[in-house]
Amino acid sequence: MLLPGPAKKVCIYLNEDTISDKDYLSREILAILYHMKVAGATVLRPAAGFGSHHHLHPSGSGIDSDPHMPVRIDFVESPERVSAILPLLERLVVDGLIEMHDTTIVKSVMTDISQAKPGEPAR
Repeated sequence: MLLPGPAKKVCIYLNEDTISDKDYLSREILAILYHMKVAGATVLRPAAGFGSHHHLHPSGSGIDSDPHMPVRIDFVESPERVSAILPLLERLVVDGLIEMHDTTIVKSVMTDISQAKPGEPAR
């Protein structure tokens, strides 16, 4: 649960086809963040991009799509929670980039998913 005040925004940059021991690394990181009850996380897939090797990966679809496209995972959490999660992320991300910024939560709409009935949105 995020409360108004100081927080950290973490951005993780990977290639879409980077694998881990269990799955694609982006999926594994998202599952870990979910399991650790991070307030929320987003996986962003760009139309095109390049990384440290300076090779342009254009967008495409079907047979023309580039499996080596970059992805970014963003999440915002309290400084204490980020400090607890960061060592695990640092071990997992062996080819990519992790950046972190100070931010401020101005408003956070909290929902109680334990009170939601199946098929209903949380309140």
